[in-house]
Amino acid sequence: MLIGIPRETTPGENRVAIIPSGIPELLEAGFEVIIESGAGTAAHFADDEYRNNGAIIADDAASLYRQASVVLKVRTPSEDEAAQMRPDTTLITIMDPWFHQDRVRQLAERGVRTFALDFVPRTTRAQSMDVLSAMGGITGYRAVLSGAMSLPRYFPMLMTAAGTIHPARVFVIGAGVAGLMAIATARRLGAVVEAYDLRPEVREQVESLGADFVEIDVPDADNGDGGYAGEQSDAFYDAQRQQLSDCVARADLVITTAAIPGRQAPTLVTREMIHRMKRGSVIVDLAAERGGNVEGTVLNGKTEVDGVTLVGHVDHPSRVPVHASQLLTRNMVAFIKNMTEDGQLAPSDEDDIVCATRITDQGAITHGGLREAIAPTTTQQPEEATA
Repeated sequence: MLIGIPRETTPGENRVAIIPSGIPELLEAGFEVIIESGAGTAAHFADDEYRNNGAIIADDAASLYRQASVVLKVRTPSEDEAAQMRPDTTLITIMDPWFHQDRVRQLAERGVRTFALDFVPRTTRAQSMDVLSAMGGITGYRAVLSGAMSLPRYFPMLMTAAGTIHPARVFVIGAGVAGLMAIATARRLGAVVEAYDLRPEVREQVESLGADFVEIDVPDADNGDGGYAGEQSDAFYDAQRQQLSDCVARADLVITTAAIPGRQAPTLVTREMIHRMKRGSVIVDLAAERGGNVEGTVLNGKTEVDGVTLVGHVDHPSRVPVHASQLLTRNMVAFIKNMTEDGQLAPSDEDDIVCATRITDQGAITHGGLREAIAPTTTQQPEEATA
């Protein structure tokens, strides 16, 4: 089978699905690999590196899609890309299907078998394939660096002949993968860090990184499943915001990471809370792509509210494309090898990873939740009455 790796077309996306060092492992598994010319350039990998590792170079995307049986992509394909895929193609990508339902429908109608890597279950066996954790770590790291570059203050404590500089105070909301990496990075830069998460069991992880865990008294929370927090009641969010207000007010940098799969992000920081912060403070909103955790966040931009800078960038992993692509390669290769036999894809219906990630197959939407959410493209019109 021929695996194709096209160049990413999403604006600002610098990652590539497979780096050159990942090609030999795919060849050893029995596949051939074709990559679009220039696909790795933004991630600093040249065509010659791919060619030297055994890949075929396609002149353009159209040529690649005509030949490839399996397509590996970083981001959801565009309408034009999906239209170029052969009906028997297998697509493996970070699909974000809840927010690209039209594309899911298009892929199903075209007969493309689609695996959404963002649906990989958070189980021990699937750890090597967990793209969300891999990218979440990079996002947390970059969030602190973005905040530090926007903050008009030092992060560490400095004792100089000109006086003592007190360390910056950082408050991280959400102690998932991104939040924990943000805590660790802020601590390495010398900040005093506080963190909050609605799951009390993460307290030990937060404190092991040198941060203080903030406890608040709120109605019983829905801790969700699969490693993600669930959607909460209005009463919960009201109580949460009220009690987090003091923590936000005393912070120089706030990083928000709260996201709910398939839902818009909850508002955790209101304009009233921002008004209480010191001028020159910074908030990095990692949920900006889903509406944001912060009132006033501008998607993919920086804005100022009451003297506080709000950072709404969503392309943090793409700003570290070398290592982000390296981690993605390991995730992709592990995922493919899990369902490969004798150089052919042979996904098993008995495999929990296959069942969780397969969203289209044989002309249909196979994921139950998506199938229920996506309405048919046309509605049948009533027949005209005849005399």
